[in-house]
Amino acid sequence: MNADTARERLAGCYVTVPTMFHDPDLEVDVVATRKAVRFLLDGGLNERNAALLAVGAAGDFSTMTFDERIRTTEVILEEVDGSIPVVMGAQTTSTRELVQLARVAERIGAEYIQVSCPFYFNHKEEDFCEYVVAAAQAADIGIVIYNTFWTSGNVSLAMVERLAEIPSVVGLKWATPRTDQMEFEQVITAFAGRLCVIDNQVQFPSSHMMGARAFEAHPICYWPEWGVKFFDLLETGCYAEAQDEILRVVVPFYKLEACLLAEFYGVSIKSYYPLITDEVFGH
Repeated sequence: MNADTARERLAGCYVTVPTMFHDPDLEVDVVATRKAVRFLLDGGLNERNAALLAVGAAGDFSTMTFDERIRTTEVILEEVDGSIPVVMGAQTTSTRELVQLARVAERIGAEYIQVSCPFYFNHKEEDFCEYVVAAAQAADIGIVIYNTFWTSGNVSLAMVERLAEIPSVVGLKWATPRTDQMEFEQVITAFAGRLCVIDNQVQFPSSHMMGARAFEAHPICYWPEWGVKFFDLLETGCYAEAQDEILRVVVPFYKLEACLLAEFYGVSIKSYYPLITDEVFGH
């Protein structure tokens, strides 16, 4: 693996491919998953403007068996046929399973794995460092560190510094709790030259100005053409227009998502956004 090339190939739309399931038995629907991938490619996503994440959180990895995760990644790799970089989600609570996932991902042709702090149990940062090192030693594959602070430990600036020294760590999918210490901004400005920083905090224009080169935005799963256009706005420095697009597309998307979740669970929308008034949501 060439680390410089791996960092460059992560740039653009970082898109979590939805895993499709049959109803009602919930078996993985391979045909529908292939169609979802083809939809993204036909919408303009390619190796110059995007990378696809297989079996990430929005790809329902937590509900899938080990074999289902591997098979789904294989299906996505087969469908793209080398036309776009593929990341395999490797989030797990087990170091042994992480090592297995890294080895299989390399064998089947994924370019990267995405790794987060193990969830459910508390652990020390040193544990997480050892966990990532185990994956790096297991396979010659790019590693994207994903800071899922809402389900597990929060990756500190000092830990990012240590992880960035691991040659195969080439990406950082970054979000962090907001404080007056501006940890989000600190990490981007400190590591944008060493890692491909993927903004997972919907601060796309400002993070791009600070050096981030990729972003996660779920609307792209349904409107890939928009993602292509949006990345071009960032790359050409049209930041005011990009911010307008966030307000026009991304904010309404998450508003709709929150409304649908509230309806599904039969609760008030304020259960999801307690500080936002009903008027904002059109109620």
